[in-house]
Amino acid sequence: MNQDSIPGPGQDLWQSCVEHLAQELPEQQFNTWIRPLIVHVATDLSKVTVQVGNRFKLDWIRAQYGGRISALLEKISGQSIPIELALTARENNARSTSLVRTFEGAGVAEPVGLGLPEENSGAGFKNRLNTALTFDTLIEGTANRMGRAAALHVASSLGQLYNPLFIYGGVGLGKTHLMHAIGNKLLAHNPATKVLYIHAEQFVSDVVKAYQRKTFDEFKERYHSLDLLLIDDVQFLANKDRTQEEFFNAFEALLTKKSHIVMTSDTYPKGLTDIHERLVSRFDSGLTVAIEAPELEMRVAILIRKAEAEGAVMPEEVAFFVAKNVRSNVRELEGALRKILAYSRFNLKEISIQLAREALRDLLSIQNRQISVENIQKTVADYYKIKVADMYSKKRPASIARPRQIAMYLAKELTQKSLPEIGELFGGRDHTTVLHAVRKMSAERQQMTELNQQLHVLEQTLKG
Repeated sequence: MNQDSIPGPGQDLWQSCVEHLAQELPEQQFNTWIRPLIVHVATDLSKVTVQVGNRFKLDWIRAQYGGRISALLEKISGQSIPIELALTARENNARSTSLVRTFEGAGVAEPVGLGLPEENSGAGFKNRLNTALTFDTLIEGTANRMGRAAALHVASSLGQLYNPLFIYGGVGLGKTHLMHAIGNKLLAHNPATKVLYIHAEQFVSDVVKAYQRKTFDEFKERYHSLDLLLIDDVQFLANKDRTQEEFFNAFEALLTKKSHIVMTSDTYPKGLTDIHERLVSRFDSGLTVAIEAPELEMRVAILIRKAEAEGAVMPEEVAFFVAKNVRSNVRELEGALRKILAYSRFNLKEISIQLAREALRDLLSIQNRQISVENIQKTVADYYKIKVADMYSKKRPASIARPRQIAMYLAKELTQKSLPEIGELFGGRDHTTVLHAVRKMSAERQQMTELNQQLHVLEQTLKG
């Protein structure tokens, strides 16, 4: 986020707006449309100017996000602030001034910039890669080790094994980062390679435009000539028959010419709904890997690394405190870090556990209120159709013992309870019994797609 020109109050205002958007939007949408914006806030908060790289992006942001951005700025500042959208200088270099229009119904002015950075290019081909997302900037841990290894293999031996590579997992776990890392590593070694990163929504939009403008020859030339196609969130192709047909054609054309395809989704291939069976079978024909929620040590490393990138020092004990309380995904970790840094700077206080507790009090309050061991037991019992009383009983048939182990695993992952405390809540069991269940479920989750999907559903249910 380019904020070099934003003075103190303006920076706080925009930072607060961004934090709200980061919590509201899916990771891909936030990283694609909001994170790269170039923003200028007037010192007296009389105007916010946001620049975008081209007309398509300007129109898209005005239509999709303009109203929400305007509403958030007004809510945070307590006053109505005009927002101007302008094209960046590279798109508007022949003009000394910009024409201004208004977001329809939103009261947001739009000069002809919300600006996205210039797209990375290889041999003159716009690939839409974010050059900051590399393997070097990716924190490795148990949660993403297999995915990272597969991604590295693709980047070093294009068109060979693991084609297609299908990466799935929940929101904010780093799937998009891995895809950009593949493209960036490949281009670093061979700049002439034709690489394209897109979100599935963009592919849908391109198909629609090709139909409207009768430009299918150009569409096919663009997609069928690629060496590497990176496509995010393929679940968005659901219920779009014509788009799925065109994606199938592109898929077949690319595989025939030994090009590589990497996809992400929120679920494994056979878990996708309203996607043609022949596409699902193609998705499942290469390598499918899961990205999990980061474990404690990985979360600590992420916080310390990202704090350093922001020019701040986060003491290890503070990183552990935050990591223990923010467990779900990297995006929420980043959101927590931004709140702590902003709170520290605003109050001119050093980062400490007490400061982190104050900065995150709303988040901690919501988390403590929503997730308890009792709630986990009830949710798991309902899911596997057993009695809640079976969680405390001494019964040991697999139909009861396995859900009980799953509930123990989730209790350790989603609450602050110690192993002995969890054991006590499961009928007075020894802490070693809980530890065995946690290790067993953690290991099996890496190997068993169906179990991983069940745990993902339970986690999302419990987190609301």
